[in-house]
Amino acid sequence: MRATDQPAQSSSELSARIGLRLRELRTARGLSLSELARHSGVGKATLSGLESGSRNPTLETLYALTTALGLPLSTALQEPERGARFSGQVLDAVLLDRSEDAAAVSETYRIRIRPGGVRRSAAHPPGTVEHLVVLSGTALVGAAASPVTVTAGGHHTWAADLPHCYEAVAQDVEAVLVVRYPHG
Repeated sequence: MRATDQPAQSSSELSARIGLRLRELRTARGLSLSELARHSGVGKATLSGLESGSRNPTLETLYALTTALGLPLSTALQEPERGARFSGQVLDAVLLDRSEDAAAVSETYRIRIRPGGVRRSAAHPPGTVEHLVVLSGTALVGAAASPVTVTAGGHHTWAADLPHCYEAVAQDVEAVLVVRYPHG
């Protein structure tokens, strides 16, 4: 249940690297540890442990922190690398690509949604949109208030600047997720 990277990099090295990056991002935004903890819903002790590199971040924690900072998930890595892996309780993600143009940052992930739980995501910065293509399985995804069922071969797009969710209906879901975060 941690962020992992290329096999040659140890979990503790990655945790330390992400911790330093989170501290840089927090201080660049002029936020105290307490302020970011409050805005993200992540405990202050957890955040302190992450920044010191003594705790392994989960996907849920990284999303909560980067969302509270108004930044894409990949900014938690100093140099976003293809193949960076993030794991959580319900959802695993592998960064396939990150591109940036004058209008937005786009991140492409290969994801696996495991059955038995729901991954609830807080609203991302205004204008953020997510696109999901299901490769196998059946997923219930989209706006938390009105998720949509998507089967293998299908796709769904939703405004991710509202709370949204991911759920595997009966078995693992394999999918490709594109998240587009507009600048500003």
